[in-house]
Amino acid sequence: MEGTDVNALILAQAEEPQNPLVPHLDELVIGLIAFVIVFGFLAKKLLPNINKVLEERREAIEGGIEKADAAKIEAESVLEQYKAQLAEARHEAARMRQEATEQGAAIIQEMKAEGQRQREEIIAAGHAQIEADRKAAAAALRQDVGKLATDLAGRLVGESLEDHARQSRTVDRFLDGLEDSASKAEATR
Repeated sequence: MEGTDVNALILAQAEEPQNPLVPHLDELVIGLIAFVIVFGFLAKKLLPNINKVLEERREAIEGGIEKADAAKIEAESVLEQYKAQLAEARHEAARMRQEATEQGAAIIQEMKAEGQRQREEIIAAGHAQIEADRKAAAAALRQDVGKLATDLAGRLVGESLEDHARQSRTVDRFLDGLEDSASKAEATR
């Protein structure tokens, strides 16, 4: 009877409608054992490789960020150096412009002074030439006047005043007298 009871129980279970959401106990045990085997295999073989790749990627990203930060700091440093060099170049250019302006003013001043000096030399040379021409003209005039005066005096007196020494003394006395009277006339004015 025992055999019939087991068969009757199996038939009773077979006749009961089975719920599709609730698996049989033997399927549940086999599924659980398979899951543990697959999970163990994945945990032993695949998970370390996945963790290794993720760690390498994290390090690469962190390294890239660090490199980018270092490059940014270096770029800022270079930018500051360029700004300093530019400011220094501008300062140097301003200084050179100032020096050029000062040198130009000094050259202009030197040229003016040189022009003034040359003008004064030309004027002095002109005055000296005029004075020399005046003296030469006065001497020539003295000789001509002296000759005319001696000729005239000789005609008036009736004798010849050909003696050169006497002629020269007479002319000099006459002209000196004229100069004295001219200077007295200018003094009285």
